[in-house]
Amino acid sequence: MEINKIRELIAQMTLEEKAGLLSGEDFWHTKGVERLGVPKSMVSDGPHGLRKQDEQADHLGINDSIKAVCFPAASATAASFDPDMIEKMGEALGEACQHEKLSVLLGPAVNIKRSPLCGRNFEYFSEDPYLTGVMATALIKGIQSKNVGTSIKHFALNNQEHRRMSSSSECDEKTIREIYFPAFEMAVKEAQPWTVMCSYNRINGTFASENPWLLTDVLRKEWGFEGYVMSDWGAVSDRVAGVAAGLDLEMPASGGINDRKVVEAVKAGKLDEKLVDLCCERILNIVFRYVENAKPETPWDKEAQHLQAAEVAADCMVLLKNEGGILPLNKEDDIAFIGEFAEKPRFQGGGSSHINCFKTTGAVEAAKGLKVTYARGYDVAADDAPADMIAEAAAAAKKAKVAVVFAGLPDAYESEGYDRTHMRMPESQNRLIEAVAEANPNTVVVLHNGSPVEMPWIGRVKGVLEAYLGGQAVGLAEVKVLFGDVNPSGHLPESFPIKLEDNPSYLFYGGEPAGTEYREGIFVGYRYYDKKKMDVLFPFGYGLSYTTFEYSGLKLSKDKILDTDTVTVTVTVKNTGKRAGKTVAQVYVGDVEGYVNAVRPVRELKAFRKVELQPGESKEVSFTLCKRAFATWRSEIHDWFVESGEFSIEVGDSSACLPLKAMVTVESTQKLPAHYDMNSIVMDLMKDPKAKEVIAPLISGAAAIFGDGEGGSEAANEAVTEEMSMAMMQYMPLRSMLGFSNGAVTGEMIDEMLKKMNE
Repeated sequence: MEINKIRELIAQMTLEEKAGLLSGEDFWHTKGVERLGVPKSMVSDGPHGLRKQDEQADHLGINDSIKAVCFPAASATAASFDPDMIEKMGEALGEACQHEKLSVLLGPAVNIKRSPLCGRNFEYFSEDPYLTGVMATALIKGIQSKNVGTSIKHFALNNQEHRRMSSSSECDEKTIREIYFPAFEMAVKEAQPWTVMCSYNRINGTFASENPWLLTDVLRKEWGFEGYVMSDWGAVSDRVAGVAAGLDLEMPASGGINDRKVVEAVKAGKLDEKLVDLCCERILNIVFRYVENAKPETPWDKEAQHLQAAEVAADCMVLLKNEGGILPLNKEDDIAFIGEFAEKPRFQGGGSSHINCFKTTGAVEAAKGLKVTYARGYDVAADDAPADMIAEAAAAAKKAKVAVVFAGLPDAYESEGYDRTHMRMPESQNRLIEAVAEANPNTVVVLHNGSPVEMPWIGRVKGVLEAYLGGQAVGLAEVKVLFGDVNPSGHLPESFPIKLEDNPSYLFYGGEPAGTEYREGIFVGYRYYDKKKMDVLFPFGYGLSYTTFEYSGLKLSKDKILDTDTVTVTVTVKNTGKRAGKTVAQVYVGDVEGYVNAVRPVRELKAFRKVELQPGESKEVSFTLCKRAFATWRSEIHDWFVESGEFSIEVGDSSACLPLKAMVTVESTQKLPAHYDMNSIVMDLMKDPKAKEVIAPLISGAAAIFGDGEGGSEAANEAVTEEMSMAMMQYMPLRSMLGFSNGAVTGEMIDEMLKKMNE
């Protein structure tokens, strides 16, 4: 519907009707205005499947929803590094939404994995904002190509479940802009999600649901968001403040309480009715966009999507260890599948994204017809396994050529609503893996988890396959990968630390009682481990294959650019093995020089491409880097800024394996505003060409101030060398010149220099 017609409808509404539109009718529907022909619309939880509830509605997945297809969760799909595949998955989800008359699928969730402990990490893509943004943008484009909306969430800094509805995320502007905003920004600018869901938490003391800087200044004015903002379920604190800030829709229904508060505020002159009209306009624009493009006749082939889910899951699995080429397995060998997850896999997380699957396929079922025996090994509901259960598993392992243990985290360990308290797997599973490895040295572990786990047994097993939470067809995908029908090509979207205490947020995560301080700043995940030169269990971007790849021929289109230019990075990738396979070429940028070098990461992911190659085949792959690849956020100008200097461009297949490196010099076309005073120090002045020229006479006299090492006594010359004089000089404020110069420098002279420097 044209915007003018929407405005005409709103003009015919009473204030009470308009205020009513700003909250849900019930748990999942927006309100309508029947007398004016304004329809209600239905939204549904996602983001990797439909959790549409027809009858009893709830937020945490306690009550049943319709039978649907559960695709791999974001923790898995991010590992694919394949936005094209994820976009196709989005198309499938969009078709399901059209079939079920759903206007908006609530997702994707793009919050950064700040700590392995976050209970909702399985729903989030990565520790890296660029990877998160690319994958989220692809999923949004896929879903919305079917004329169904998405709701990118949770905006913003929602990185823990502990005290999630009251905690304040205390974070500086630079960290917000460089780590926690970019995925939202990229998705809004490149995919225009129909809606944005604001988070429960406060940001530096202000609830996200009533934060005008967040919802209006940044989201709408700066990024150009065109849809409506809805609250997370129950996230509204002050509804009137929310309307003023840019929160359009409160979900779920408020029972009319907050509607009346909006009406009262308008009548009392405390809230401009034009803001209420604007919220209505944004909501109805999306409601009618869906209604006018609704296609409930769209077929939903669940069986076909089940197979698609298996294809996606197989492409997401990460081969972490493959000692002696233990994988792929031989279909003619006797294989033991051990562990309850082999029969009943854990393939999704708990809470609002929990899908009521129309079918599931475990690895035992998928392996029918092969020479596979099964032993339960552990009870997923118990932390300890009976000795006879472990003994049975060990016996099965001993008889087999290879033993495969299916392990991971139980549902109770990872869920919306609370965080993990440690990074360990259940002790029963660790004991089982140790026992099986002792019975058969040819042991492989398949992991089902939403974020990193400790692996105390890693040195005793020959293979590890990370399946993440791979959706309802994960067993089918696992068998295809284990037996070589699919060559694994996933790469880790997060670092796996050796132990929880290594994580950069360890000392501050959670926060008591009012909030959590993001003291690690921009050093999240690999940015921290690389800066600290710290060993990890498995690095960001890491993933093995059943074949091998070689990177060569790194070329840059230019070796010197302005920050307004782009540079093209070209590299040749070759499959040097005997199997067809895929690798992920990753491009990292690092600031070699620069004023802010001390507080910048060693390297940051700025581009990637999944490349499929036949044995012996080579492909040349190109990437284009623009200003944002080299820029940092500067709070003094509240904008992105490139410090002139040299930048490294490294290419390889993980953050820790970057065999190719080239340098580019970037010249900034922007000058930071400078203001110097009596407390400005020499080191900072010397970095500004204009200021350096002005104070040059003072610098040349540094030796006279401190002593030049000549003419004095031997002891004096040893006490203050020329090098020491200059080193001390760099930290001196201008005011110090007055005292140290013995009258050679006057206040009038410094005032005159400051005047010239600040012109």
